[in-house]
Amino acid sequence: MKHPSVRAACLLAAALSLLCGDARAQGCGQSAEGFSAWLEGFKRHAIDQGLSTSTVAVALAGVNYDPEVIRLDRSQKPFKLTFEKFAAQRITKGRLRIGRRVLQQHAELLAQIEQRFGVPGPILVAIWGLETDFGTHMGERPVVRSLATLAYDCRRSERFQGELLSALRLLDRGDLRLFELRGAWAGELGQTQFLASSYERFAVDFDGDGRADLLHSVPDVLASTAHYLWGHGWNPGGGWEPGTANFEVIASWNRSKIYQKTIALFATRLARG
Repeated sequence: MKHPSVRAACLLAAALSLLCGDARAQGCGQSAEGFSAWLEGFKRHAIDQGLSTSTVAVALAGVNYDPEVIRLDRSQKPFKLTFEKFAAQRITKGRLRIGRRVLQQHAELLAQIEQRFGVPGPILVAIWGLETDFGTHMGERPVVRSLATLAYDCRRSERFQGELLSALRLLDRGDLRLFELRGAWAGELGQTQFLASSYERFAVDFDGDGRADLLHSVPDVLASTAHYLWGHGWNPGGGWEPGTANFEVIASWNRSKIYQKTIALFATRLARG
């Protein structure tokens, strides 16, 4: 039998170890070291937030730290270009040609969406084209791994812990299946690249099939994008050029002024025909 003082010291050490483990799980890090311990703590936190044990176990099984995501987060070189260079690289003749065709092809759908949410077709098509080339390049990175890496990273830990919880709720509710959770490096999903929290809040079942599908359904994609802008204060009938109230709504879509101005310019050129 251990001496009482030795036993007390062991219990104290165990308690301190648990506290340190919890602190690491709830905290953040700058490298792969400590990620596994943090992830175990996050799993407990997710279950405490009401997510099912099975969803958490399956979704986070084998998830590891992705240093490439951190490298991309730190660089984001395109946004270091001037607006003129950035816009010229993205508002290409090919994208304009496809965008104008898309406006005609989906004219009735876009009119219905504008009637409901007040957001005109050129803005929606501009976002669609800039984000994924009209749904052709949605990204192939595992979203859970990207979000877990960014949730652990100290730069924006709190924000991306929320995004990771949202992604798990999408799985838990059956909105998406795990194999569908693939997207861009920062965890964006679908044809207009919604983060999981926006998917959870603004996704709309506009085609009436009982599921808001931002990966495959064009009506759902465009209506959900309009719903997002409407939800952030879009003024029906107003312009979208810099200096207008609606341009400030575009700012809610992306924090980069260069990207905001590129959306507005692309939409203006599409609207001119």
